[in-house]
Amino acid sequence: MAELRSNERAVVERAGAEPMLDQVLVWAAVNSGSRNLAGLERMGDLLVDAFAALPGILRLENPAAVEAVDAAGRVAKIAHGRHLHLTVRPTAPIQLLLTGHMDTVYDANHAFQETRWLEEGVLNGPGVADMKGGLAVMLAALKAVEGSASADRVGYQIVINSDEEVGSPASAELLARSAQGKRAALTYEPAALPDGTLAGARPGSGNFAFVVRGRSAHAGRNPEEGRNALTAAADLALRLEALKRDGLTVNPSRIDGGGPSNVVADLAVLRVNMRPRDPNIEVQVKQAIADAVTAVTAEREVAIEAQGGIGRPPKPLTREAEALFNLVKQAGADLGQQIGWQPSGGVCDGNNIAACGVPVVDTMGVRGGKIHSAEEYLIADSLAERAALSALTILRLAEGA
Repeated sequence: MAELRSNERAVVERAGAEPMLDQVLVWAAVNSGSRNLAGLERMGDLLVDAFAALPGILRLENPAAVEAVDAAGRVAKIAHGRHLHLTVRPTAPIQLLLTGHMDTVYDANHAFQETRWLEEGVLNGPGVADMKGGLAVMLAALKAVEGSASADRVGYQIVINSDEEVGSPASAELLARSAQGKRAALTYEPAALPDGTLAGARPGSGNFAFVVRGRSAHAGRNPEEGRNALTAAADLALRLEALKRDGLTVNPSRIDGGGPSNVVADLAVLRVNMRPRDPNIEVQVKQAIADAVTAVTAEREVAIEAQGGIGRPPKPLTREAEALFNLVKQAGADLGQQIGWQPSGGVCDGNNIAACGVPVVDTMGVRGGKIHSAEEYLIADSLAERAALSALTILRLAEGA
């Protein structure tokens, strides 16, 4: 471990002394699944109470309007929770963005609702790693920096959204607006690996819904007069799956539709996820989807309406992003932490931030694992460890490192 300057050591010690584990235990006891609006409101209130310890203007912002296609092919409004937004010193010379999410993948009726210790220092519970532990780390680091002599040099915005686990459709505009003019961004997803490895480059991700409308007919008397929407949707699914290659994954995930076996199906809804690795492939994907839809429409004599798109753009490791990663790596080395990074197939709000031209390290949260399952766990010692890493990184950004 390198010898830290006295102000750096003070900030690191303050960050590690914050009551992060207590916060995680309280926050994880609140079910805040992405569709549990009552739970998200309660979680938002708890976060407002906690983040009120920071200076600035703090508010819960209403979600943007979101529409989605239901199983019957209808476009319906989807409700989301409010997002926490804090602005601190907007005229300071160094401007940063810090983001996280309050929602989890566990809905109100999910069996996974409680925390328990798997062994000494390893906490199992809903959202303990993804990412209520990360929120505690973010707050601890910022409180520590606020107590330093360099605090006036750095301003920041915090966005803690309520819909990250469903793709951030109701917060994408808030994220983009908050990213404007920022030198760098830190997002508090859990580390990519339990050893603390960060996620580097990420692919983009898009969710699509294709509403296929055919023509019903009797399956025995006059099937030739029908146009089967279900088989047309299956045809389209196979054509889209055939697009996958190096740099592009394609996952047809669901077909809704059909009905009695003696009726030619006149409606089907196909859902597909696509993940292009770079912006050039993203452009190619859009054209390939249009070509596949045109072909199936003509050959099957059906109508197809496409909804959705690439909601999270690809996140390559740019030169500016690599410089930020190296700053984090050096801070880790000076704290005795070995920090590396590797590409990830997952996506997060870091994709949206990077698309705004802002370098971002998006796995500054805790060490843990098995997220999105009932085996999710947090390594408790990583709370202080990662809070120290964030605090030192933010301090050095503030001082122009």
